[in-house]
Amino acid sequence: MIYFIKGNVETLNEKFVIIENNGIGYKINIYSKVYVYLNKNRENIKLYTFMNVKEDNLILFGFLNIYELELFEKLITVSGVGPKGAISLLSSINSEDIILSIKNSNTKILSLAQGIGLKTAQRIILELKDKVETININTPKLTINNDLEENNIKEAIEALEALGFTKNEAIKSINKIENKNIPINKLISLCLKNFNI
Repeated sequence: MIYFIKGNVETLNEKFVIIENNGIGYKINIYSKVYVYLNKNRENIKLYTFMNVKEDNLILFGFLNIYELELFEKLITVSGVGPKGAISLLSSINSEDIILSIKNSNTKILSLAQGIGLKTAQRIILELKDKVETININTPKLTINNDLEENNIKEAIEALEALGFTKNEAIKSINKIENKNIPINKLISLCLKNFNI
């Protein structure tokens, strides 16, 4: 089992990436958030992987962190989901929102993913409600001093999520900035610098 791969991006498109490591190119299937990240970070990257074994094929799927890999592994155990459905969910909905939707029995959010209908969403909730408790999201806390900061932070989080970052990543980046009472475009720019973009 290949748990993770470190290396440089050789080829990248929205469906897969080829990472070179010690002269070997690994083809790894990815989803939108991973694509956005790799489009900006191409050297010394690390992807956690899941190997899907079929009779005539081996397919690697790549993830930016362990808890998204864990979520994927749980999703594919649900009848009617499989790797394709799990990747569709991770492409359409933030992993934190997937977990919260399962915990709160919110079929509407889960049904936003392509190929995930109401019955499949209900099955995901039924089979995983108790199992997602073990996935540690670790949402960091924000320090907000006034209304202007609160509005800026909300807008910055939404903008960073639209760029493919998770809410956790956005909050961690914002927390590194001392003065949040600045124009929103400057705040977002500083956040992106924290991601080395």
